[in-house]
Amino acid sequence: MNALDELGFIFADALAEVISKVSGVSLNNSVGYDDGFDEMIGIMNLNGKNSGVLLISAKEAALGHLCSLMIGIPEDEVTKDDVCDMLCELVNMTAGNAKLRLSNASYSFALSLPFMISGDNMALRIKKKEHIITRTLTDGKTTISIKVIHQIA
Repeated sequence: MNALDELGFIFADALAEVISKVSGVSLNNSVGYDDGFDEMIGIMNLNGKNSGVLLISAKEAALGHLCSLMIGIPEDEVTKDDVCDMLCELVNMTAGNAKLRLSNASYSFALSLPFMISGDNMALRIKKKEHIITRTLTDGKTTISIKVIHQIA
């Protein structure tokens, strides 16, 4: 496995582990590439020697389903604010989990504050010296995309 594949696996596995622990949902991950996003995106800067950005995106309905499981209320009672808070927390917990896994590697980083954006038809464009690692996690009902953007040294 090359370094990019390993980095993608670490972040995707970190997200899958966090989701499993907080909601009980087991998601499988697959390698892929796309520059689009779903309706909601959680974001965190990864600051360090190898700076980057972590992005987690999903449709609001999928995030509402996970949020319902996480906080123990029916899906129809989950508010958009609940979903936004949960998405930021997923980003935070995923980045923290990946940081711990990478603490002895040369890919160390500090975490920033997580934030989220939402909208339709969002796309990502990056400079040539950056690389996007994309993974999709799904169980057939819930699908979440994770992207890690980092500078190519």
